[in-house]
Amino acid sequence: MPYITSVERVGYKRGFQEGEQRGILKAIGLGLELKFGKSGLHLMKKISEIRDMKTLDAIYEGLRKVSEIKELREIYERKSAT
Repeated sequence: MPYITSVERVGYKRGFQEGEQRGILKAIGLGLELKFGKSGLHLMKKISEIRDMKTLDAIYEGLRKVSEIKELREIYERKSAT
């Protein structure tokens, strides 16, 4: 097994996190489009600014439960306030 420096380890971790974030943002975008159409995609500008993975996960999970866009907005506004 090759030696990995601490700088490389940090780079791998950061790359993994960025890839995970991109993936969940794509999933959220698709969910918004499928559930709410173009009006749902208007939220993506605000959601794409969120860096906290727990908040993004809450939004993703919330897509299954909410019936209105305002309910989804409440999820990320509540998470951002904590």
